[in-house]
Amino acid sequence: MSGENSSADDMQRVWDVVVVGAGPAGASAAYAAAVAGRRVLLLEKAELPRYKTCGGGIIGPSRDALPPGFELPFKDRVHAVTFSNNGRFTRTRRSKQMMFGLINRPEFDQQLVEHAQKAGAELRTGATVTRVEQHGSAVPDRRTVAVVLQGGETLLARAVVGADGSASRIGAHVGVKVDQVDLGLEAEIPVPETVAEDWKGRVLIDWGPMPGSYGWVFPKGDTLTVGVISARGEGAATKRYLEDFIARLGLAGFEPSISSGHLTRCRADDSPLSRGRVLVCGDAAGLLEPWTREGISFALRSGRLAGEWAVRIAEAHDAVDARRQALNYAFAVKAGLGVEMSVGKRMLAVFERRPGLFHAALTGFRPAWRAFKEITQGRTSLGELVRSHPLAQRALTTFAPEPAAQAKPDEADADERDERDETDSQGSVTS
Repeated sequence: MSGENSSADDMQRVWDVVVVGAGPAGASAAYAAAVAGRRVLLLEKAELPRYKTCGGGIIGPSRDALPPGFELPFKDRVHAVTFSNNGRFTRTRRSKQMMFGLINRPEFDQQLVEHAQKAGAELRTGATVTRVEQHGSAVPDRRTVAVVLQGGETLLARAVVGADGSASRIGAHVGVKVDQVDLGLEAEIPVPETVAEDWKGRVLIDWGPMPGSYGWVFPKGDTLTVGVISARGEGAATKRYLEDFIARLGLAGFEPSISSGHLTRCRADDSPLSRGRVLVCGDAAGLLEPWTREGISFALRSGRLAGEWAVRIAEAHDAVDARRQALNYAFAVKAGLGVEMSVGKRMLAVFERRPGLFHAALTGFRPAWRAFKEITQGRTSLGELVRSHPLAQRALTTFAPEPAAQAKPDEADADERDERDETDSQGSVTS
């Protein structure tokens, strides 16, 4: 356990904002709240730095969401993409300008946390949160949230941000709902210098054999990050895909330094983003791009928003004002990230049925390749692309019509939760 504050100090102090989870979303939230001059505590159950299953691609929107002065620890800069369709019809496209960079998560996350600390946030590692309570004997007043740690220690806060990953306990408290769960498998493979040189500046994206699946190779100096992802429920097939993929690349003779797996969870359209004085962001909220399952940019952007709105919630003097600020946070998320997710879901629906169409477009249709570059560089987004390009709009409408609007808006869900909170004597979920 680390951090400058002692347990006795924690018991006496009411923090303005407690952030649970020190990944990109949590570190961004802590930074945003601390920059505003608030007393911020960042909790992380692991010791830092720690490994996370992640390709480590940093696209334009991620770079734009980083704190001022943040120097990205790039292991490589990508100027070329090799596309293949389940190992066939391989073609490489190149760009004069860098499309995106590649990082290792342990040092990237550590650097984000250090920026939050420099802004004034306090870090405490080895701290596992078991539940949060917004009512009951542990909570002194209606402006306070109790954060209960493993072992029974209780911390108090005016607002809580849940950024504790896709299996989030805070997400369970809020009532996050998901409608897409995918399994990612990944291997970190050290390779000789001659092999590393062949991959320098170039990534591989392979459209996989199962609907919606794909694989990737991301070079990071003397190590290749090789992974695949597909819908949950295809575990054996996904494992076979990774094994075949590695063998096909001629990498089967190299021993991985790390082999890992991870479930990504994508929120349902009507999933809440808050409950009382508790917000969720990043993977804990199910915020990621549904087609590519890219999550770092969504974590950074939603984390920053969560930190900013948590400050407003901390300042709220009653439940009505707190709820207003929470709804404003939800609106901010949906107006930006939500639009991208909506388009991403439709893109995934097309990709699941017609992967060959995507492959043909990206390798043989110049406007599609240009759009891919501009999205990764951060010069446009999926949502903006569809809005501003009639051809893209017509294609998406043809292959994946926009779904009908939800019958019940999130505001109604918030009303129901408020009523539930009024009658819930404990207001806690242990998940």
